[in-house]
Amino acid sequence: MDTTTAVQRPAARRVSTSRAVNGCPTANRPAGQKMRRQAKKAARRAKRRQAVAKLFVLTVAAGLIILVGASFFKEIEAAVDTAIPEAQNLIAKGEDRLTGKDFNISTVQSPVDYNRNGVDDYTDILNGAKKDAANHPEYDGTYQDDAYPPDHIGVCSDVVWRALKNAGYCLREMVDNDITRRPWAYPEVQGQDWNIDFRRVKNLRVFFDEYAQVLTTDIDAIEEWQPGDIVIFGENRHIGVVSDRRNEQGRTYMLHNGGQPDREEDYLGSKEEAAVAAHYRFDASKIPEDVLVAWHD
Repeated sequence: MDTTTAVQRPAARRVSTSRAVNGCPTANRPAGQKMRRQAKKAARRAKRRQAVAKLFVLTVAAGLIILVGASFFKEIEAAVDTAIPEAQNLIAKGEDRLTGKDFNISTVQSPVDYNRNGVDDYTDILNGAKKDAANHPEYDGTYQDDAYPPDHIGVCSDVVWRALKNAGYCLREMVDNDITRRPWAYPEVQGQDWNIDFRRVKNLRVFFDEYAQVLTTDIDAIEEWQPGDIVIFGENRHIGVVSDRRNEQGRTYMLHNGGQPDREEDYLGSKEEAAVAAHYRFDASKIPEDVLVAWHD
C-alpha cells in the first residue's frame, strides 16, 4: 500500500440536529418568539400611549378653544350691549326723535284727568295709542260679537277707542248713545249695532265733529298739532292719534294701524291717502257730562 499518496478524505460533515430558520437555530425558536411577542406588545402599548396622549392634547385644545371662544363671544356680547344704548341715544338725538321742544312748541295738557290717575287726558290718550302701537296688533277688522277685538288684532279705529280707554272713556257707549239721541246725524247707520258702530271711521267723524274741538288741517301749522290729537284721513276711511315725535320739518308723527310695519311713523302728507280730512282734540271740559261715559269692564 502506497502510503505517500494517501488520499485525504474530507472530514465527515457534522450533522446538526438542528435546521437554520431565518438564520436562527430552531433550538432557539421559543426564546425568539417570546421576544417578538414582547416587542409587539411593547409596540402596541406605545401606540396606545400615543393615541391617549393625542386624545388628551386634542381634548385640552378643544377645551381651550371653547374657553377662548366663550370669552370672545362674551366680549362681543358686552360690546353689543354697550353699542345698542349708544345707538339708541344717537337716534334719540337725531331727527327721528325730535319733539315739540326742538321747535319751541310747548306741549298742551288737558285740564281734565277723567280717570283720576294723576295724568292729564291728552297724555293718557297719547300713551294709550303708544301702547297699541307697541303691541302691534295684526290688521284684522273681523266683526266681534262682544264688540271689542282681542289685543292681538285690530284696525285703525281700534287705536282710538283703546287710546280713549287709557284715559278712562268708553267710546263704544258714547257713540251708541249719540246715535240713539241723533239718529239723523249718522246716515251710515242703517241698523244700529253697538258692536261695530264705534269702529267705523265715518261714524267717528260725526261724533267728533259734534263734541271734540275741531282744529286745523294744515299740516305745516306745526304749533297747532299736539300729542293725543285725533286725525281722520282721506274720504273718512282712516284715523289715528298724533304722536309726541316730529320730523325735521316739525310735523308730528302719527300712531295708527293701517297694517304697516311701523305703527308710529311720519305719515302726515306722505301720500294721497294721508291727506288730512279732520283734526280734533278731545277736550272733556267742553263736552256735556251726559255724553261722557266712563270705561267699565
